[in-house]
Amino acid sequence: PNSVYTRKFIENNSRYVEDIVGQHYTDFELPDPERKLIKLSSIKGKYVLLDFWASWCGPCRRANPGLVKMYKEYSDKKFKNAKNGFTVVSVSMDKDKEKWVNAIKADNLLWPYHMSDLVDWNTGNCVPANTYGVQFIPQGFLIDPNGKIIGKYSSAEGAEEDLKKFLL
Repeated sequence: PNSVYTRKFIENNSRYVEDIVGQHYTDFELPDPERKLIKLSSIKGKYVLLDFWASWCGPCRRANPGLVKMYKEYSDKKFKNAKNGFTVVSVSMDKDKEKWVNAIKADNLLWPYHMSDLVDWNTGNCVPANTYGVQFIPQGFLIDPNGKIIGKYSSAEGAEEDLKKFLL
């Protein structure tokens, strides 16, 4: 119990037990493929689907066509309490920039918000994944325009039913 590894395990896993639905999102900042920093809080007035994925993740890649369809369907719709509709913010767990960028292109991920720290997820050093308690990918979180997390999904596509509730 006094091992540094045991303490680290308990510390990391306590985040997973805590349900963040209903809480205010935690802000973070990561670079996009051009190394320009994007801060989550800079995306205001929209419903935001925070999508954790990776180019090497088969389930993520199979889910991407549905996510693209959802983005096309809802990005320009009017929503309750939203000034600017809906968008997706993709946080990649990739450590290889070329594979990450190629997957964005190959899967036609149209939204403007793609970010990654290019840190090997398995090291436990990916701050956003740790912050949101991401244990597997794909995984998504729906954030309302006021910054409240209103849903957590084993696949980002799962957010569609909740998103429909806020359509005008």
